Amino acid sequence: MSWCWKLGKLAGITVQVHWTFLILIAWTIYAYGSSTQNLADTIEGVLFIFALFGCVVLHELGHALAARGYGIETEDITLLPIGGLARLKKIPEEPREELVVALAGPAVNLVIVLGLTLGGISLPILDSSSSDWFLQTPFLAKLLAINLMLLTFNLLPAFPMDGGRVLRALLAMRMDHARATRIAASIGQFMAILFGFLGLSAGQPFLLLIALFVWIGAESEAAQTAERVIFSDAIVENASLRDYQTLRPEDSLEHASALLLEGSQHDFPVLDGRRPLGVLARGQLIAGLAKEGRHALVRDWMTSGLECVAPEDPLLDAVNRLRASGSLCMLVRAHDQDSHQGLLTLENAGEYFLVQVALMESSNPR
Repeated sequence: MSWCWKLGKLAGITVQVHWTFLILIAWTIYAYGSSTQNLADTIEGVLFIFALFGCVVLHELGHALAARGYGIETEDITLLPIGGLARLKKIPEEPREELVVALAGPAVNLVIVLGLTLGGISLPILDSSSSDWFLQTPFLAKLLAINLMLLTFNLLPAFPMDGGRVLRALLAMRMDHARATRIAASIGQFMAILFGFLGLSAGQPFLLLIALFVWIGAESEAAQTAERVIFSDAIVENASLRDYQTLRPEDSLEHASALLLEGSQHDFPVLDGRRPLGVLARGQLIAGLAKEGRHALVRDWMTSGLECVAPEDPLLDAVNRLRASGSLCMLVRAHDQDSHQGLLTLENAGEYFLVQVALMESSNPR
């Protein structure tokens, strides 16, 4: 994830923090400083934020280690102002595995809650008449309350919270994965509408933010699952572009711009004979024309590196590789391995997806 600073590794997993985390620290300093006018209290507030996000890291580590038990590795754990994100390399396909991985995070918060409770820490009493009750609550009591809130909130049956994945896993034990996802996503969107209504009626902007967060999460999960279902049986050859243009490193940007205007292709593989060198994207072409004119060479404006993929490779794997690497396209090797027969782009894969969705709808009219 861009704009992140690496903090280190935990259990072999990279832990990083997004730069927007600094906004939360700044807000904490302002809130404590303006309320208490006490440096010690302000320092304690900042330390509490770090302790809170330490619990978030442990929560995400719970997911990661549970997934590792099923042979699924984690790309990284990223801290954001709204929480943490453990990027698994893939979602467990077996419902029981997904259930365990989804519950592993909240289980960590439960252990923290039980540990603090057994240690003699009591929940703070909410005083609605005091606007700064949270600032005046003891450190460990706040930590107990927040972990209980994280545990409860994450178990709500709505994506992208863990409870949504728990619900999906339980449903998938009785039906196919795609249908289970649609039902779980619909329940999540109903909850988003409920949060939105409560937020408007109670004048709570935070509930409106949660409603938006849940709605988008449900939509995203449903779309990703539909993509996995449609791409699962497809190969690269099904979605690759057959009619495409290539460039040579010594070609001029004038020649490249002519190809851009003649067709719908935006990104051009650059080949030295049959050897792939890189890609010239539309944005690079326009920037080169603006700075050096039409006689500038492709080699000076292209991005080096161009992956190749076999036509019989799984389409889903190839699309995931494109997204993970940030590449614009992949060359599709011919069956003889000595030439190229196509070009795979995310745009073309997206068009293949839309076509397949339309065909599925036509074969299952309502």
